Amino acid sequence: MKVSDALQSRITCRAFLPDPVPAETVRAILDGAKQAPSGGNLQPWWVWVLAGEPLQAFRAEIQRKMAANPQGEEPEYHVYPPGLKEPYRSRRFKCGEDLYATIGIPRENKPARLMQLAKNFDFFGAPVALFFAIDREMQQGQWADLGMFLQSIMLLAREHGLHTCPQEAWARWPQTIGSFLDIPPELMLFCGMGLGRMDENHPINTLRTDRAPVEEFVQMRGF
Repeated sequence: MKVSDALQSRITCRAFLPDPVPAETVRAILDGAKQAPSGGNLQPWWVWVLAGEPLQAFRAEIQRKMAANPQGEEPEYHVYPPGLKEPYRSRRFKCGEDLYATIGIPRENKPARLMQLAKNFDFFGAPVALFFAIDREMQQGQWADLGMFLQSIMLLAREHGLHTCPQEAWARWPQTIGSFLDIPPELMLFCGMGLGRMDENHPINTLRTDRAPVEEFVQMRGF
């Protein structure tokens, strides 16, 4: 698969098939993604992978915690900046509206929207779950490196015929995840990611988010 094909076909998958993914495939994806660039070759990423019974046990734990605390725990970082300004606010709003439109949930149906939101914490049915953390001493440069590592995983997943769902929503459960996975206290949880085969027949996977034209965000000089 060409890189351009992987980029064009990658989406945030929100409905997976239950088909298991072989351990050697997951390992191959992570082994390839480790070639992602990082300043000074720090390689500031840490990964935990769950499948099978451990993943089911984690799901059960999260369901139990959500029943007692639907809002989750105190996140350790802002997923979005407080008071998000334009054009970012409108882009985020339209993304949400377009998403719920694919499954016929209007804005006024808040219970249905909350039920869909809760599917984040089931990894949308993905058979493999990954969690990513970074050392608390790292700064903006290393967080960018972690992002490039995540992108590499998502593109390599496409090469293997798989899809992914990167989920910063898991930032709502840092204590529970840290305890379940025994994440060392010097590491900060960043996000989770579902991995598996996409349910091609589910309408939610028809969503293709808008992208601004190049002219809107690029200045080219000397050409």
